[in-house]
Amino acid sequence: MKVLFDTNIILDVLLNREQFVELSASLVSLVETNIIEGYLCATTITTLDYLVSKMHNREEAKISIKKLLSLFEISKVDKDVFLLSIDSKFTDLEDAVQYYSGQMVGVDCIVTRNINDYKKAIYPVYSPSELWGIINLNH
Repeated sequence: MKVLFDTNIILDVLLNREQFVELSASLVSLVETNIIEGYLCATTITTLDYLVSKMHNREEAKISIKKLLSLFEISKVDKDVFLLSIDSKFTDLEDAVQYYSGQMVGVDCIVTRNINDYKKAIYPVYSPSELWGIINLNH
């Protein structure tokens, strides 16, 4: 299963967001153990660098990003992705870019804590608990 991870799921782990970190880290561990194939949008990497540097420091951001790059595939953002995103019915450009970059690499679904941001999605969008349940049923 190819899963695009929304930026918020990765931030839960990197910033140790108490309420969400356990489940988000469990999903990342499924990527580490090759149970699922994890994808991050290219724009997620720059957002993570900015936020982790701001919350912690630049060196920690670099270490975190290198670790993520060793685990996750990156869905590219190019002119086609931007054109699809701008012309879409998504209200938020960042969400649209993540969605269409995932579509371009053929992900099966997106995992996010903000399902409402993806109301216009054609392929499945799951909350972390929904995805966890689906994967546990299949393994």
